[in-house]
Amino acid sequence: MCQVLGVSRSGFYDWKNRKPSARIAKREGLKKLIYQIYIKSQKRYGSPKITQILRRHGHTVTQRTVSRLMKELGIRSITKKKYKATPHSNHHLPVYPNLLNQQFKVSQPGSVWVSDITYVYTKEGWLYLATVMDLFSRRFIGWTMAPRMIKELVMSVLNKAYTIQEPRESLIHHSDHGSQYASIEYQNLLREKGIQSSMSRKGNCYDNACIESFHSIIKKELIHHHNYKTRNEAMFSIVEYILTFYNSKRVHSTLNYMSSIEFEKKHTTKKPILECTF
Repeated sequence: MCQVLGVSRSGFYDWKNRKPSARIAKREGLKKLIYQIYIKSQKRYGSPKITQILRRHGHTVTQRTVSRLMKELGIRSITKKKYKATPHSNHHLPVYPNLLNQQFKVSQPGSVWVSDITYVYTKEGWLYLATVMDLFSRRFIGWTMAPRMIKELVMSVLNKAYTIQEPRESLIHHSDHGSQYASIEYQNLLREKGIQSSMSRKGNCYDNACIESFHSIIKKELIHHHNYKTRNEAMFSIVEYILTFYNSKRVHSTLNYMSSIEFEKKHTTKKPILECTF
C-alpha cells in the first residue's frame, strides 16, 4: 500500500497513529455529552434544552452547533404533534372571574394552583387524567385518572393536592370553565377549603395555557409513543413519567432550565412536597 501511495512505511504509521487535534477532540467530547444528555432525557430533549444544560455545566456552545452535532449523531427529539383537549363548557352553571389573568409567574409556592383534564386513548377505552399543578415551580402536586370525565374526578384530585401541599390562605385555584369545575359540588369544596375560584374566559385559549401546555407535553413526550392496551397500563406509564421525569428531571425554560424540584429547593426553605401516586 505504501508503494502504491508513494509514502514511506514510517510516514504511513506516523499518520495512522497520530492523535486527533485538540479541535477534533473537543468536538467529539461535545458530541458524547450531547448524546448522554439526550439519553438521560429519554430522547425527549431537542437542541434548545440540551444547549442550556451544556451552558449550565460551563460549556460555551450555540444552539446551532448542538443542532448540527445532533444531526451528525442521527438523533432528534421524539416529541410529536401537539394535542388539544376541549372542555365541556356548554352549560348554564356560574362562571367565575379570571383572577389569574395570565399572570403565570408566581413568587411563592402554594399561592396559585392550575387544574385541567385531558384524555388518553387505550384499546380498553378512554382514560381521563385530571391534574393540579403548583404554578410557582410547575410541579404536579395532584393527579388522578378514571374511565369517565365526571365531577368526582376533579374533586378527588383537589383533595389529594390539598393533602400533599400546605396551601396559603390566599390560594387561587384556576381552571377552564368546564362543567366539572363549574359544578356546585366542586365550587362548594373550594369554598370549604378557603380557596378562591378563578376561571379562563370563554374563547381565550391563553388563559389556561400553562397547564394545557403540560398536557400537550405529556402527549408529545410519552403518550403518542405508546399504544396502550389497557387503562391500567396507561395509568402506570403516566404516573412513572410524572414522578421519575417531569417533576424531578425535566428542565423548564420558565424556571431558568431547572427541574421543578430543583427550582423549589433553590428558592424555598420549606421541606420537600410529598408525591401522590394515583
